[in-house]
Amino acid sequence: MTTHNIAVIGGDGTGPEVTREAIKVCEAAASKFGFKLNWHHYDFGGDRYLKTGEVLPDSAVEEFRKYKAIYLGAVGHPQVKPGILEKGILLRLRFELEQYINLRPVRLYRAADCPLKDKGPEHVDFVVVRENNEGLYAGAGGNLFKGTPNEVAVQESINTRRGVDRCLKYAFEVAKKRRHGKPWKGLKPEDVSVGKASQLTLCGKTNVLTYAFDLWWRGFQEMAPGFPTVKTDYAHVDAICMWFVKNPEWFDVIVTDNMFGDIITDLAAIVQGGLGVAAGGNLNPEGTSMFEPMGGSAPKYTGQNVINPLAAINAGGMMLDFLGETKAGAAIEEAVIKIINTKIQSLAAGKMGHSTTEVGDLVAAAL
Repeated sequence: MTTHNIAVIGGDGTGPEVTREAIKVCEAAASKFGFKLNWHHYDFGGDRYLKTGEVLPDSAVEEFRKYKAIYLGAVGHPQVKPGILEKGILLRLRFELEQYINLRPVRLYRAADCPLKDKGPEHVDFVVVRENNEGLYAGAGGNLFKGTPNEVAVQESINTRRGVDRCLKYAFEVAKKRRHGKPWKGLKPEDVSVGKASQLTLCGKTNVLTYAFDLWWRGFQEMAPGFPTVKTDYAHVDAICMWFVKNPEWFDVIVTDNMFGDIITDLAAIVQGGLGVAAGGNLNPEGTSMFEPMGGSAPKYTGQNVINPLAAINAGGMMLDFLGETKAGAAIEEAVIKIINTKIQSLAAGKMGHSTTEVGDLVAAAL
């Protein structure tokens, strides 16, 4: 029997609550599909920081390298200054473990959850591939004359050919695998009819960010001939924001830099029904990857057993898929879809018609 060792950081606020439900569902999937999960728990987060002043020791980063996957519940504590935990845990692990891909599947499970007029599950089904180690998040820059009327603040976007190319290649591979023949924007009818069509859209700002996105554009154009079944497209980030709302069905796979990816995936989360179902992966295909729900720690709901755990459960499904348990990962998502469409009144916290624990039980039973 295959055994997977997984590091778990429940984290802050409602993070431990949704993590428990994700583990419950993953265990049900493991039992059904015949593999074993060993969970190794770590207490990093706001409470530990307030007690010890320690965010994430160097020894922990090295210990995490032993794992293929980390499961993260949430980061963010109301008594800790914003940025300390996010940079010290989330961003540090992304950078030091070289999790250079942020993968965000965007899928609407029930039309009633979408705020867009006349849009249903058939219209919202795409993937955002976000570069996760460079750009403005690299932290290059500084201040002059800080705190004076002459203050200067500089923040630089770092884009390397290596970083751009590996992100583009991953995105092309994702698009190549999807190939489900949906009538994406710009495709010919014959492409769709034979079921070979998939589309990769580069999201950028080539008309203003002429240095950074010239590099992205050239890499995109040079790589495209190696993926003849993938149609390529380009859109400025501001246009993407409009079209996500007006025509989400135009999109299949979108690839973009770190900052733009951070922005458009939050918009995509609302289009797919909200942060209650949005999950993502921080991927190092050759090393240690980390999976998390997108909703944050939601401290005002801590301990009330009302927070929606479905995003956390979806993150668990993504993790199992990444670990090679593809059938288990798919089964978890299908169970989530079933429960949303038969048992859940609303995806909002406290309005589901069931407690956090009960929702986890329902999804586990649906497996």
